[in-house]
Amino acid sequence: MYQSKLQSSLLDQLFDTILQLKTREECYRFFEDICTIKELQDLGLRLEVARLLDQKVSYVEIVKKTTASSATIARVNKALLYGADGYQLALKNNKQKK
Repeated sequence: MYQSKLQSSLLDQLFDTILQLKTREECYRFFEDICTIKELQDLGLRLEVARLLDQKVSYVEIVKKTTASSATIARVNKALLYGADGYQLALKNNKQKK
């Protein structure tokens, strides 16, 4: 079982709340209240960068296809290679839904 170094009662409460959201509309409503527009856009962008990196798209192509900086791409790539496998779980789940 995975044990996060970041685990806390506040984050447990946050994630439990997110897990109880049932629709895309509920997610929009919650995340629009809890995050800034820029934070939400950045999260969406990072997931797209992870998807493209997973498809072996080059940094140069990712820069052309998205608004991501090379620093953001490198940060996402580092998480894909050395992180907690969260991106991989999300990408796998998204592929299974399609």
